[in-house]
Amino acid sequence: MQQQQRDDRVGLVLVGFSPAERLAAIARHLGWEGRVLADPDRVLYRRLGIGRAPLWRVYTPSTVAIYGRAARRGERLRRAEEDTRQLGGDAVLVDGIVTRVWRPASPDDRPAAEEVVAVAAAALDR
Repeated sequence: MQQQQRDDRVGLVLVGFSPAERLAAIARHLGWEGRVLADPDRVLYRRLGIGRAPLWRVYTPSTVAIYGRAARRGERLRRAEEDTRQLGGDAVLVDGIVTRVWRPASPDDRPAAEEVVAVAAAALDR
């Protein structure tokens, strides 16, 4: 079995706006091995043009139904500690320059990981 060589030019970075301790806990829970950066002032989000979703895109009828079913089962609903309207995003950087950004219209509007990897690989081949 041939061992795949790691390309040091490629890496994944998780960036969040939560406090660093909270992001570190999420990364550990997910088994994330890449870098984790905290951006509590959302500077990177603004620079990449990643905004916040309107309430009607976050709290859709299906989302509200999920909360309703949980409440009927007796599950205690906790108040969100984070900005539930902040959208995520995906970007490819080459030599510190952003070459592609995916800006979602809603929380579930994200590219497939394979698409992001393919764009990154193509950028390296140039």
